[in-house]
Amino acid sequence: MKEHGRVRNGRSHGPHANQTANDSAAETRRLCVLGVKIAPELRREIDAYAEAHGITRSRAASEYLTIARDVLHERDGIPGERVDELVEALEALRTLFQLLGPPAFGILRLVAHWAANAGNLKVTEDELVAEVRAVGADEWEQAVADAERDVQELRRALME
Repeated sequence: MKEHGRVRNGRSHGPHANQTANDSAAETRRLCVLGVKIAPELRREIDAYAEAHGITRSRAASEYLTIARDVLHERDGIPGERVDELVEALEALRTLFQLLGPPAFGILRLVAHWAANAGNLKVTEDELVAEVRAVGADEWEQAVADAERDVQELRRALME
């Protein structure tokens, strides 16, 4: 025999039997109220975002928090070893630039001075330096493009 609204054999029966399940599902879809204090400039930014997208401030703040959560999860997803590898690579590059930069500029100036004073050139030292810098800039641009391509490959490898 069925009893309305009573629990029998561990199951709810009656007209409100599915209400608890429906309430639980609705609660997971419904937004929750959260009171927070934020900086005035962040509030202005959220207000501007809300106005630009035609949504309420509450919805805009919710979207901001959702984006922030995603960013934090992505940042947490990068293994420490890979970050350490990147930092080591950057430090190696810095050391390399510190070692190569001054001698490169020194050689440039010396070669230009010697060439201009040798008497065989019909250009001044400054003109020669300008020409070497122009050619060097083209070569540097090519080297940077190659390095950027290598960095993109490294990023792809890190994301896998």
